[in-house]
Amino acid sequence: MEYDEKLARFRQAHLNPFNKQPGPGQHEQGAGQEVLDAGPEETPPELPAGEPEFRCSERMMDLGLSEDHFSRPVGLFLASDVQQLRQAIEECKQVILELPEQSERQKDAVVRLIHLRLKLQELKDPNEDEPNIRVLLEHRFYKEKSKSVKQTCDKCNTLIWGLIQTWYTCTGCYYRCHSKCLDLIAKPCVSSKVSHQAEYELNICPETGLDSQDYRCAECRVPISLRGVPSEARQCDYTGQYYCSHCHWNDLAVIPARVVHNWDFEPRKVSRCSMRYLALMVSRPVLRLREINPLLFNYVEELVEIRKLRQDILLMKPYFITCKEAMEARLLLQLQDRQHFVENDEMYSIQDLLDVHLGRLGCSLTEIHTLFAKHIKLDCERCQAKGFVCELCREGDVLFPFDSHTSVCTDCAAVFHRDCYYDNSTTCPKCARLNLRKQSVFQEPGPDVNA
Repeated sequence: MEYDEKLARFRQAHLNPFNKQPGPGQHEQGAGQEVLDAGPEETPPELPAGEPEFRCSERMMDLGLSEDHFSRPVGLFLASDVQQLRQAIEECKQVILELPEQSERQKDAVVRLIHLRLKLQELKDPNEDEPNIRVLLEHRFYKEKSKSVKQTCDKCNTLIWGLIQTWYTCTGCYYRCHSKCLDLIAKPCVSSKVSHQAEYELNICPETGLDSQDYRCAECRVPISLRGVPSEARQCDYTGQYYCSHCHWNDLAVIPARVVHNWDFEPRKVSRCSMRYLALMVSRPVLRLREINPLLFNYVEELVEIRKLRQDILLMKPYFITCKEAMEARLLLQLQDRQHFVENDEMYSIQDLLDVHLGRLGCSLTEIHTLFAKHIKLDCERCQAKGFVCELCREGDVLFPFDSHTSVCTDCAAVFHRDCYYDNSTTCPKCARLNLRKQSVFQEPGPDVNA
């Protein structure tokens, strides 16, 4: 008997969910339908007095079968065109509003809504409709093919999801934006300014005040103020003007005016437009330091060394132009990244000054100077034959104009020992002979007309 009682209690606590009593609505059948009688329900044996009664709640007895696992998930719509996907998205949004807040089913519906929108974006992706090249306000936009790189749109200041969104990049100023933001761009490409008017603002942070800008962003003209209402005003250290947070992302850049006047290379906050302009101008040799700040050579010793090396390279250039071996070896291409070094010794770029400050330019230029001098003085017989002999002492080795112990006449380009040139006189003997010849030609008597 004890075993039968335990078995009865076990059955009472673990009822079969398929043997539940049907609800009152389940007994109603339509007209003409047969009702299957399942027979009288067996009554479980009564438990002895004092024994605890084990009853299972309706939720425990459900075992998850109340949910239809074989039906279509909420919000899921097997659509193949844009119209059906839009209808599915509206249905899913309505279901999300009807479900309890923060419930698991609502979270699942939100996930399904995201997938539906991604699918809609894939169908609407205008890869075939939109052109690969767009020209707008001197920008030359190319449609990007990358799908995995995350970028930030320069117009709306939001992420560009390359997997599902089409975006463009300007080949001139590297301006990036969504395809939907192209028609909203109001700022012309800064590369056009670099091409037509390549010059720096050489006044340090030329601020004029917010009132001169009518309390509006200097680029997009939205209202701004220093109090942050309605939008925060951010100053660009290069132009001195104020911008909104969409046009000024607190990017850092070296300011040219602070470099040439203070030899200050600390990066400062600049606007997006100024940052792109400075990035395009960084390698352009537009700074004539002798005119802008000649005293800079007195305080920066590295600049004096660089100037001497550049002057020597300019003296070596005629040897290479007339040397077949040097032209075949393309020695001058050692300076292809700094082409202005073989054209003059006065112009500098911001990148040149930055490399001087970091100590990189002096090392690389010294190596190139040594390579050039080795070719002229040791490797090439033709270049050696173009050397000079000091016309004052006529002693010593063959001289070259780029030697450190020589002096060169500015009029006839004759080369002398520096000590000989300054000990004897400051007049070039070669130039003196030429002057004597000119005087003798003018003093010769002409033919007698009366004879």
